[in-house]
Amino acid sequence: MFRFVACLVALAAIALPAHAEEKLPNIVLIVADDLGCFELGCYGQTKIKTPNIDKLAEGGMKFTRFYSGCPVCAPSRCAIMTGKHMGHATVRNNMQFKKGEEGQFPIRAEDVTVTELLKEKGYATGAMGKWGLGNWDTTGTPLKHGFDLFYGYNCQGHAHSHYPKYIYRNGEKIDLKENDGKTGKQYTQAMFEAEALDFIEKQQAKPFFLYLPFTVPHVALQVPEDSLAEYKGKLGEDPPYDGKKLGYLPHETPRAAYAAMVTRMDRSVGRILGKLKAAGLEKNTLVLFTSDNGPTMPSGGAGVDDTFNSAGKLRGRKGSIYEGGIRVPLIVSMPGTIKPGTVCDTPFYFPDVLPTLCAFADAKVPDGIDGISFRPVLVNAAKQRTHDFLYWEFPGYGGQQAVIAGEWKAVRQNLVKGVVKTELYNLAKDESEKEDVSAKNPDVVARLEKLLKDQHVPSKDFPLQTIDPKK
Repeated sequence: MFRFVACLVALAAIALPAHAEEKLPNIVLIVADDLGCFELGCYGQTKIKTPNIDKLAEGGMKFTRFYSGCPVCAPSRCAIMTGKHMGHATVRNNMQFKKGEEGQFPIRAEDVTVTELLKEKGYATGAMGKWGLGNWDTTGTPLKHGFDLFYGYNCQGHAHSHYPKYIYRNGEKIDLKENDGKTGKQYTQAMFEAEALDFIEKQQAKPFFLYLPFTVPHVALQVPEDSLAEYKGKLGEDPPYDGKKLGYLPHETPRAAYAAMVTRMDRSVGRILGKLKAAGLEKNTLVLFTSDNGPTMPSGGAGVDDTFNSAGKLRGRKGSIYEGGIRVPLIVSMPGTIKPGTVCDTPFYFPDVLPTLCAFADAKVPDGIDGISFRPVLVNAAKQRTHDFLYWEFPGYGGQQAVIAGEWKAVRQNLVKGVVKTELYNLAKDESEKEDVSAKNPDVVARLEKLLKDQHVPSKDFPLQTIDPKK
């Protein structure tokens, strides 16, 4: 009998993977809204204070060429959730689903999210912030795509106030009686922070995936007075902002408000990291911090890019497929696993998040995605697969396409007007995309135009007028 039991134990040890006895890592994915790379101290910002995010970078890896899925909100979030680029994704632009009703165009029932894949591995799953991929009664509700808990805004239009009259908990409307939609005492960033801390406290028994799609620093420019006081009168000239032309709220000191919003979010990040450390979870938690697209344009954000150099020397802002509209921060930390103070200059983008998280969670990656795992570079492995190309398309803002292949980037603008021209930039020499060198490199243009054509799978819901340059 002793020998029989010993054999069973030995066989079990052979059958199970080496890491089976270890707890799978917790994952915290933080996505800021409209935050530019260069609005963080660790990327060179000097006026806005972000000590906690900077400390996260010091303890982990900072990516210098990381890109969002799209230059605007909803499609970018679709890319990070499904691992597909804009030529294959279900959602490719911001679009209200039903006129006069809350909610954006939904992802499909068959769209598999990273949350669903992690849930299959036994993860507890929660999100606090903004969803934007389908209202509660559609195929895109977060409750049908792996989340045990969603707390916040489903509709991004609703998220244009940080003092809303209500938010949702799993589809149930929660009235915020101390808010009037413009001012109040219930600031949603503070509420998301509190809910995230509570989630961590309650989910320590098994691995968890905490998705934090925060709504700051997206306008409206709103922040509690205690945070505003840190910057008010300290940023030089700060003329009032009249946001009414774009449907946003005005602010008397917009630059101070914007800086305060970023710092307030940084404070939330610090408290979440502190909670992980206090609970003894720090070394077994993978933390990622990024933004859904580039910084907002002057008209939308009170000229904040002029004040804070939000896009650095990059061309374009939110809504543009030039570098300034799609290059975003990415900081990844996991003490003991990721070497502190490291920098990655290799290009990666939002579709890569799904396979990377699956690699850490030992979860199966579905077929047909466009992302690749960058886990090897995080853990200093010998072999890291890199992209042959990165692709974007965006039906909004006149219709745009872009592809990066090596040092080259091809850009198309104004597709809805039938513009045929393909611009070409050498990013290794011209990161600011100032000199169009297409005329000097016809062979490169032809190669990238083929990618622009091949990677676009037509969508009846988000049509993009593409032109075959050979016709």
